[in-house]
Amino acid sequence: MREGHDLGRAAAYAGCVDRRDQLRDFLRTRRARLTPADVGLPDAGVRRTPGLRREEVAVIAGVGVSWYTWLEQGRDIKVSAQVLDAIADALRLDAHERAYLYRLAGLNPPPADPRAVGPLDPKLHRLLEGWLPRPAYILDRHWGLAAVNSMARTVFGFSDRDHNCLVAFFTSSRYRAAFTHWEQAAPDVVARFRADAGKHPADPQFQRLVTHLTAISTEFARIWAQHEVTETGQGRKFITHPHVGEMVFDYTRLPLPDHPGHCLVLHNPAPGTETADRLDFLTREHRPVG
Repeated sequence: MREGHDLGRAAAYAGCVDRRDQLRDFLRTRRARLTPADVGLPDAGVRRTPGLRREEVAVIAGVGVSWYTWLEQGRDIKVSAQVLDAIADALRLDAHERAYLYRLAGLNPPPADPRAVGPLDPKLHRLLEGWLPRPAYILDRHWGLAAVNSMARTVFGFSDRDHNCLVAFFTSSRYRAAFTHWEQAAPDVVARFRADAGKHPADPQFQRLVTHLTAISTEFARIWAQHEVTETGQGRKFITHPHVGEMVFDYTRLPLPDHPGHCLVLHNPAPGTETADRLDFLTREHRPVG
């Protein structure tokens, strides 16, 4: 037991040292790509090495020269989010580089501002259409239906009035009827939504959705009060379609890094079922629900 404990500590130490080495190299390369003119400093003439000096980065960031030097040397020092933001600003880091800096410094990156997320890339819409005849859709961080392909509407019963997957699950009779085992699926749906809400504790829209659903759905209110939480990126859905009968899908949720909080949900016919043939039939017949 002691030997295993020592090995674990050694591995953790090695990982920490490697992270500090990466932090050192990252800060050096970010500093080397800038010139004094890039950050509004006067040109000091020819330099032996390219880029800003450590002293200049420290002054721009408003931190001590010695402290910044220790950080760039990979020493074991305490770093706050405010200081990291100041250094990121001084080095002109973009959002991806800023998040990387946070992780190298041992902190969780700040959540992305949902207001900064632009419209969906047209390539994502083409991906949804290219996934046909299999169902696919994109959810935003609040489980809003950001984009839905035609087969997802046909199979799951989404209508133009459905704008949020969670709300539709508990309030849309068509969507609810599509789920063969709705009662068994509901607790898992709520537990996954609670996990997503927990990632954004300062986002009031999650609480507004919960308050709204609690008021209009006794079933949601009962399940939400149980405080179950789970994070799953894959699962299986059993769907009953009014024209072709039962369909079984394996689904996968894929995060979209360029749209923080959004995820792409892809559905594949489960092997050993007749789902693929029934999808082909629905495609030929062009028979949406309703």
